[in-house]
Amino acid sequence: MAVTVRNAVLASDGPRIMDARLRVCAVEVNKRSQCRAMEGNLLSQLPYAKLSPDVIMEALDGAGFLCDGRILALNSYENRVYQLGMEDGGFLVAKFYRPGRWTDEAILEEHAFSAELVGHEIPVVAPIVVDGTTLHEHAGYRFAMFPRQGGRWPELGSVDDRVWMGRFVGRIHAVGAVTEFTHRLVLSVERMGEESAAYLMASDWLPDHLVESYEAIVEQLLESITECFTRAGSYRELRIHGDCHPGNVLWTIDGPHFVDLDDCIMGPAVQDLWLFLSGDRNERTVQLQDLLKGYSQFFEFDYRELHLIEALRTLRMIHYTAWIARRWIDPAFPRAFPWFAENKYWEEHVLALREQAAVLSEPPLEVV
Repeated sequence: MAVTVRNAVLASDGPRIMDARLRVCAVEVNKRSQCRAMEGNLLSQLPYAKLSPDVIMEALDGAGFLCDGRILALNSYENRVYQLGMEDGGFLVAKFYRPGRWTDEAILEEHAFSAELVGHEIPVVAPIVVDGTTLHEHAGYRFAMFPRQGGRWPELGSVDDRVWMGRFVGRIHAVGAVTEFTHRLVLSVERMGEESAAYLMASDWLPDHLVESYEAIVEQLLESITECFTRAGSYRELRIHGDCHPGNVLWTIDGPHFVDLDDCIMGPAVQDLWLFLSGDRNERTVQLQDLLKGYSQFFEFDYRELHLIEALRTLRMIHYTAWIARRWIDPAFPRAFPWFAENKYWEEHVLALREQAAVLSEPPLEVV
């Protein structure tokens, strides 16, 4: 079993060092003027501006799949995903990767992980191999093709469903622990927290009256997050889904399955579990117990990682906001998140971060 053990992130940094690092990072990520210049340069280079229906069909035709003209855009912000009708009456799903986000090696590593999971009879929809490869290119766009797979989002309202989901994640992690990614990202406080906050502080997104408040609360949160990682101690890094929540799972009578591993990374096991938790503390505790009951049938869970749940939630809150800001040049984002440019959103975001600061001081969920 090839698993990296990572020590607590930034465990030796004190508050003053954390503040200095955040300020330096803000300068390094981008100055306000540089952000404006970058946005201006990108206006004429929208990531999917040339991805027309003709280009999409030509891409699949070139890979040996003849389209009949039926194209349905599926829900995806980071990439562009389409369901296409084939001349034989069937359907295919094509994913066109966001230019510049992943290297070819990283995408192929994701595809190989999918195939590895399928090889262990784990229900994941792997990309189709054509001419010995799963990654193709046409008109400057890299793309992959997948068989169409239906299903519904899971509600996880019953004990049986939660135990089933836990078994599913446990099986994935048992395979994920066998080796490591070499081209994919690693979950870290620096990337999700420091760099994300620094990007926002170096941009013009934060309203003037919230800049100091945002900087102060983020500094406080990063210190608390570091303390959570310190309490968790050294943890195993393994290949995980990375964005494991009900919206990324499809459920059929045969149970759960993933249709995409686009966000797979190296990270702690609990990252693929906490996003299934909702409700008050008692409800989350019961849900977690059920998930771990199924999970432990296939892979051992390190209960010290429970210290990371609220830290990971906080990192996601910071990172998610920076993600929208970074992608705003893509017309799909202003359409999907029109409230992002309003002062009200930023006021509520800072308030939510303050509330999360109180949650971080609470003890972790207790599971027996």
